[in-house]
This record gives sequence, C-alpha cells and structure tokens, in this order.
Amino acid sequence: MKKCLVALTLATTVLLFSGCVTGQRALTLTTPPITTPPAADKGALRIVSVTDNRVFQNNPSEPSIPSINGDVNTLTAGQKDVMIGRQRNTYGKAMGDIALAKGDSVTQRAQSLVETALKQRGYQITNDSSAPVTAAVSVDEFWAWFSPGVWAVSFEAKVTCTLTLTKANSPTTVTIKGYGLNRGQVARDGNWQKVFDIAFADFLAKSQTELNATQF
Repeated sequence: MKKCLVALTLATTVLLFSGCVTGQRALTLTTPPITTPPAADKGALRIVSVTDNRVFQNNPSEPSIPSINGDVNTLTAGQKDVMIGRQRNTYGKAMGDIALAKGDSVTQRAQSLVETALKQRGYQITNDSSAPVTAAVSVDEFWAWFSPGVWAVSFEAKVTCTLTLTKANSPTTVTIKGYGLNRGQVARDGNWQKVFDIAFADFLAKSQTELNATQF
C-alpha cells in the first residue's frame, strides 16, 4: 500500500509539472469584447500616456511580486514591458520567465483594457489633441503566479491600473483592480491564459463601479 501511494504521488507530480519551467514561455492574451450596450455617449477622450510602473524585485518573498530569471537591475524598459510571470518547479522555486507574445506588451494590453472600460462607459477614444477629456494610465500590477499543490495548481493574476482623468483642467484619480484565480492540473499555456482572462473580465466589471463613483 505504501509503495502504491508513493508511486501515485510521483505520477501526480509529473502530471502537474510536465510543462517546461526552465525556458521562457510566451503567451498570447486578448482583451474581452464589450458584451453589453455602452452607457450614454460621454464624448471624446484621449489617452495621453500609459506607463509601466510595476516594481520588480530580486528573489522576492512572495511569488505575487514581479521578478525575473536574472538580475532585475539589468532589465531595460522594453524587456520589463513584456514580463508577466514566473514559472516554478515542484517545490515552488522560481524558474523561467513568462512573457507576452512577440509584438505585444504590458502597456499595450493595459491600454486595450482601459479603452474597453472607457468605451463601455460611453466614451469615444480618439487621438484628437482637442478632446475634452484625457486619461493618463499607470500600470501598477500586471502579473501572474501559481502555488504548487499535491493534486492541483492554483494560478492567480492581478491587473491594477490607476487612471488620472482630466476634464476642464480638473483631474480625478481612479484605481481599477482585476483579480483572477484558476485551479488547474498542468502548468501549461492554457491555464496561464485562462487566469488572465478571468482577471481581465474582473477588471472590466469593476471598472464601471469605480468610474460610477467619479464625475466621469
């Protein structure tokens, strides 16, 4: 009986962590479409900036804190802008990086999410410098991680953006947060993508509540 239990545990471990954890994994993420009719037309809005303000650490105490397989002090702004998670082995040790697919970036993906939220709010997104409302976006969190378990892996993701909305020279700051949890059994692309999908949907749902509390 004991030998059978050991064999079963080993087999389960192999199944859970059969995905590669040593190299860099690249994910393709998509922004959810607007599923309900937008609110009343609020006019034009221009996004003036989207800045990646995430803070990375070397050997962080928690997997939810961004890190890389290397020294974070060597990260260029461009390299940082594609990093969205770390892979881990059976014991939870951080291994290879998880990045966005070629051609995408955290700031691009965050802008797409914010644009969708604002369109849902009733704004028309424009590049016209005379737009009566502007938005500056700070990306504060955009990260996924997982916690190893005996029978399943808990994938989690956080997306947080702070918007500074300005109208008639009067700025208002609003913070929108999205969180995702996906319990899977294999650390493969599909489970990473799913947890971001959940976090994105949560971000868009909460965005309307947060924007409702402002004049915008």
